[in-house]
Amino acid sequence: MDYNLNGKLFRSVSNSENGDVDSATLFYYHQRGEVVTARYVGGSIVEGHLIAKMLPDGQLDMRYHHLNTTGEFMLGRCLSTPTLLTDGRLKFSEEWQWLSGDGSSGRSEIEEVREG
Repeated sequence: MDYNLNGKLFRSVSNSENGDVDSATLFYYHQRGEVVTARYVGGSIVEGHLIAKMLPDGQLDMRYHHLNTTGEFMLGRCLSTPTLLTDGRLKFSEEWQWLSGDGSSGRSEIEEVREG
């Protein structure tokens, strides 16, 4: 799948119970070639950042870190798989695992937000 995330905004639409991200979390993406970065904030996330490498099939191999509202620093890894929604927006289905805390894993989804 060919796409570019530069300047795109995403919102969490689902997450496992052991995740910190929720529907109030917004992701602000940037992309330069195969390198993807984002800042994420909102809900239980005070401040977060991610960096990913875009794989040849369009998946994102990602590492992330954030500070949550309980004062914990959290680290994790994620494999995000893109799909195109019928209205042309992008959706990512994500399989993630904490690299801090209990080391548990989960699944989440984020969808592109179009302003206007």
